[in-house]
Amino acid sequence: MTHTPAEWAQMVSLAVGVFGTYSTFWFLLVDAHRSDFDPRPAARRASAVAHQAAVHAGHDLNRAVATTERLAGQAARDAALTVAALLILTIPTGDPR
Repeated sequence: MTHTPAEWAQMVSLAVGVFGTYSTFWFLLVDAHRSDFDPRPAARRASAVAHQAAVHAGHDLNRAVATTERLAGQAARDAALTVAALLILTIPTGDPR
């Protein structure tokens, strides 16, 4: 009985997958030292990255608050100027004759 091209493709795919799986573990473990599997340096780096992200978030929040306060002050000033200008235009100043 002859095999179809689909069956050959399945076997080649299976062979490549098995070889890749074996090679992954082989290259991970060959010349491995105990220090390669120590999670403490990675945990230290991750905590440093998380701390720096928190610092950046705090700076961004401070900048957002300062910008909001500045824009609120400008809006209040502009509203006061607008009200003053409207009052100047609408208040009668004397005899309309």
